[in-house]
Amino acid sequence: MGRTLTDEQKKVQYDCSKCPAYCCSIYERVEVTKRDLNRLAKYFKMTVEATEKRYTKRHSGERVLRRKKDPIFGMACQFLDPETRGCTIYHGRPNVCREYPARTRCSYYDLLQFERRQQDDVNVLPLVQITFRKVRKKVITDSDSGERIYEWSNGNNS
Repeated sequence: MGRTLTDEQKKVQYDCSKCPAYCCSIYERVEVTKRDLNRLAKYFKMTVEATEKRYTKRHSGERVLRRKKDPIFGMACQFLDPETRGCTIYHGRPNVCREYPARTRCSYYDLLQFERRQQDDVNVLPLVQITFRKVRKKVITDSDSGERIYEWSNGNNS
C-alpha cells in the first residue's frame, strides 16, 4: 500500500535533484544498523558478512558506511556518484538516508537557493563545513531578575 500525503501533513520544500548531495558529504559517519546491513546484502545479492566487510567499517564503536574522495566536498559516501551526484544504491540505502532531513525543509537546500539568487548564478555552490566540538554548559543567574541564563563554551577562557 502506498503512502498518501494528507492536508495536515506539510509538503517537502526542497528538491534533491538540484543539490550537489550535501547530505552525502557532510557527515563523517553514516550509521548502519543490522536491518540496513540486511537490506544492503539483499540489494547486492551478497551475504550479510561479506556486505559488512566490504562496505562498512567501525567508527567510535558504531558500524558506519565507508567513504571515498569527492571532487566537491573532499570526502563523501562511497555510494555517491560523483558525476550525477545521486545515490547509486537508492533502493538499498540505509534508513538514516531514507529519513534525511527528517523534516519538511533541508537547510542546505535553503542556503543553496538563497546564494544562487544573491549571486544571480544558478551554478554557484556554497561550501559549508560542520564542526562538532565538546562544550560545557554554564548556568548564570541574572542578579536583577533572577532569571537563569545558559552559556556554552568550548572549555577555553577566550
